Amino acid sequence: MKKSIEEHAERFDDHATQYDDSQNSAEYMACVDHVCRHARADDAVILDLGTGTGAIALTLAESAAQVIGRDISEGMMDRAREKAAQQDIENVSFAHGSFREPNYDGPVDTVVSNFAMHHLSDEEKREAIATIASFNPQRFVLGDVMLFDVPDSDAEFFDPEVDDPATVGMLADALTDSGFSLTVVESISPQVGVLVAERSVGAE
Repeated sequence: MKKSIEEHAERFDDHATQYDDSQNSAEYMACVDHVCRHARADDAVILDLGTGTGAIALTLAESAAQVIGRDISEGMMDRAREKAAQQDIENVSFAHGSFREPNYDGPVDTVVSNFAMHHLSDEEKREAIATIASFNPQRFVLGDVMLFDVPDSDAEFFDPEVDDPATVGMLADALTDSGFSLTVVESISPQVGVLVAERSVGAE
């Protein structure tokens, strides 16, 4: 991680009120759509890691049994709670938690994450995926900045000072090592994609 958790949390706290308006790129919107579609939320318990202002969580709550949102930024979650109250959504909850320490020990059918894991180093991503696997979810859906090819430094989608996207190959290896089977790989752009992984038969 190029910045500490506390530094990232402070950065997102500062941008919480403007965050939704700033996330209007075609790549981000496509990731939201694809993650929600692949989550198969009908009557499921969904854990949304890096939930931010709740774009994924609140959408999935329309059909899920329960959605649990976790984030390191209280400012972002305050905004998510406001949106949930405005929309009268009661089957979603938000609390502090990180990828490696989600602060949740209940049942999970599906884990989702959108535009958050790329802040972690590759080793931290591996640890995060192992933590996700420990919930024994049926599936994990990741929409994020990820590298399908060597990025063009003149057209980078990410900020190298704060972001640390992995290659798709590295993510695939980490998922497989944690007992997942990679079932869907969708390239939204050379630097943004969606991965869907399911638990292998007999995985612990």
